[in-house]
Amino acid sequence: MNTVLIETTLPSGQTLQLVQGDITAETTDAIVNAANEHLQHAGGLAWAIVRRGGEIIQKESDEWVRTHGLVSHAEPAWTSGGNLPCRYVIHAVGPVWGDTQRAGAGTQRAGAGGEEDAKLAAAVSGSMRAAERLGLSSLALPALSTGIFGFPKARAVGVIFSAIRDHFSANPASTLKQVRIVLYDNRCWISS
Repeated sequence: MNTVLIETTLPSGQTLQLVQGDITAETTDAIVNAANEHLQHAGGLAWAIVRRGGEIIQKESDEWVRTHGLVSHAEPAWTSGGNLPCRYVIHAVGPVWGDTQRAGAGTQRAGAGGEEDAKLAAAVSGSMRAAERLGLSSLALPALSTGIFGFPKARAVGVIFSAIRDHFSANPASTLKQVRIVLYDNRCWISS
């Protein structure tokens, strides 16, 4: 069972929660998958989502790429939730930390010049826009890019929270009423 660690109401009226647990157990309208640009869900969180949600998620992802092309940081893809308790999975491409590191086959390199923060913020706000396009009221995000993509957790905290606050400040009439950041591991998050 997932546990709410911190909850706050933003000035724009939406609820933001920090949650410890398993994102694949979330009952929000959608969860966000930490995906690669090819939507090949072979490792990390993406693999766990397909394993629990079923192969339909990979099949729908393959169809998305055939129809729309590769997925960018700012424009995520979405599929059904398959066997998951959520209705949708939004597939966001977060940055791989560092210019020379690779997170696995098929992943996108982070750009030169420290563009990782901007790409992470784009992945978060893009996920929120996708949820709004779908008319959703609740969304659960993982700590994008902090797993196999290597983004430092402590740094990601500020980027993710700022992107959420900035999005709601610019879109106070958002269909989203609740955003949950679901952490498998709470190190570096609680004290930040």
